[in-house]
Amino acid sequence: MAGRPLAHAPRAVKRFYETARTTEQGAIELDGKPVRTPAGAPLILPTPALAEAVAAEWNAQGDKVDPRSMKLTGLANAAIDRVAPDTDHFARGLAAYGETDLLCYRAEAPPRLVERQSAAWDPILAWARRRYDVDFEVTAGILHRPQSPATVERLTHAVLARSAFELAALSPLVTISGSLVVALALAEGAIDLESAWAAAALDELWQAEKWGEDPEAAAALAARRSDFEAAHRFLTLLE
Repeated sequence: MAGRPLAHAPRAVKRFYETARTTEQGAIELDGKPVRTPAGAPLILPTPALAEAVAAEWNAQGDKVDPRSMKLTGLANAAIDRVAPDTDHFARGLAAYGETDLLCYRAEAPPRLVERQSAAWDPILAWARRRYDVDFEVTAGILHRPQSPATVERLTHAVLARSAFELAALSPLVTISGSLVVALALAEGAIDLESAWAAAALDELWQAEKWGEDPEAAAALAARRSDFEAAHRFLTLLE
């Protein structure tokens, strides 16, 4: 049972191994037997740091193995099974978020929220303008305003340059934040994790300050932050 794919156990199951370890090739073994992805591919990581971190997730499990607590393993599985078979297609789907980037859609009121969005988001857009030689159409309200073909093309090229493992980590950064620009800035070290999260969650944090914290909304936001942080850690372990 040591090599059973993680996806075969969507719920916690009784621990079926003693020790996880890495091989020189970056594979993960449970009691000497290779771990495989849900699609049956060997779980092999591209860097020793990531391999050790994934093995640590397996070793950290208690009497039961809970896949939901193994975020790095899940991202690695996604990189191998979902992204690698058609990296170009996956990258282009991710790059499409740049056409409706969160940072380009601003509140019309109140003034304090408008100012807060500008303070958090304008520097990130300014970085992207310099980094990729692009410009952005920024609007107030929610009506779609298309970005120029040149901007879309250059942002797409930046995403296409990423490896399957990088794309697997970039995906939750983009989808959780709603911003391709925030994800790229974080991935390239232009902003730190706290700044990225503050930009991504700005509207939710504003609402909590204004109307008070709703326990259910706070729990959902905390779960999103946990996934966001795991994706960032995954990226750093690829370096």
